Amino acid sequence: MTEASKGTREDDGLSLELVAAALRADSSDIAVYARVLTESLGDSLPPGCVDVERSRTLADRMQNRPGAVSRVTVRLGDRTLTLQLRRGVPDAEICHEVRGVVLSRSRVPVAQWVAELAKGLVAHAEQNAAAAAALRRLVAGG
Repeated sequence: MTEASKGTREDDGLSLELVAAALRADSSDIAVYARVLTESLGDSLPPGCVDVERSRTLADRMQNRPGAVSRVTVRLGDRTLTLQLRRGVPDAEICHEVRGVVLSRSRVPVAQWVAELAKGLVAHAEQNAAAAAALRRLVAGG
């Protein structure tokens, strides 16, 4: 990446640090990531890129509520990033996949998961104008 393109991206509000900071706003709440990835960025990401799993209680089913977010999976290129709750604690995992075959699987701290997610989103935004616009809105807080 040239210094000129790096400066332009940062001027547009798409620096890796700003995107990561916006994503880290509440890193312990998986529902926040689900909302950001499906609502704020959902239309700009490729179909099937984000998968949100929910746990529904009987009360949720009876009252037609969606339930609590229990797992968020994001597929960006050859990386699959998964954030889920295990006994109420966020558990982050990054997998390297090629043609559906998992070559490596690593449990990582949530901060590292957020950094990898931000890196993947910025890389996607470099190739996709809609994703770039969505990330600008996320960084701006809107």
